[in-house]
Amino acid sequence: MKEIGLNIFGIVGAGGFGREVIPLVKKKLESNCQGNFKLVFVDDGDCAKSINGYDVLTSAEFSLLPADKKFFNITIGDSQIREKIAQRMWEIDAKTFSITADNALILDENEIGEGAILCPFTTITSNVKIGKFFHANIYSYIAHDCIIGDYVTFAPSVKCNGNVTIEDHAYIGTGAIIKQGRAGKPLKIGKGAIVGMGAVVTKDVAPGAIVVGNPAKPLPRKGLGG
Repeated sequence: MKEIGLNIFGIVGAGGFGREVIPLVKKKLESNCQGNFKLVFVDDGDCAKSINGYDVLTSAEFSLLPADKKFFNITIGDSQIREKIAQRMWEIDAKTFSITADNALILDENEIGEGAILCPFTTITSNVKIGKFFHANIYSYIAHDCIIGDYVTFAPSVKCNGNVTIEDHAYIGTGAIIKQGRAGKPLKIGKGAIVGMGAVVTKDVAPGAIVVGNPAKPLPRKGLGG
């Protein structure tokens, strides 16, 4: 039987990132939510039924759970899986919610798409446009006039300077630094590209490329001779 006024919030993914994020959600709900709410993990893996005091439901169990409204966010690092899960959740009429730490700093005239996760000590300065289901892990920043696509992931301490364009499904590794582009000629990181941990990106990165080092260079492809 549906419980009147009950809202269910599901964190999809009970791994490490999910366990880091769910206390942020609990704090927000306790201070802002009107009426009853239940906060759960949603995970189809081989998980315990309770993690850190939160129930762990399968996606099927979540879909059948009686509630006035269901909300979800996704803490899974693989961006392709993130996109597929979002589609499935929308199909069961679950609504997206975003997660922003209390000490994340967001300045003027920014557009941030649905499903973002902005972890503690992240900063977004001014005139930044960000797509759906963006992950910004702790101590990451995005400076002015950047454009970030859908399902992009920033690992901890990414430094993205101004006038940078990052296309859909790109992954930026821990401690990477992206050089500032120019107005009218942004530095570009292509769709599905991977920037390695600690890399210093000074030039455009092609779609699908993997770059590492300082300055960042593409990893050589195996099996092509030489």
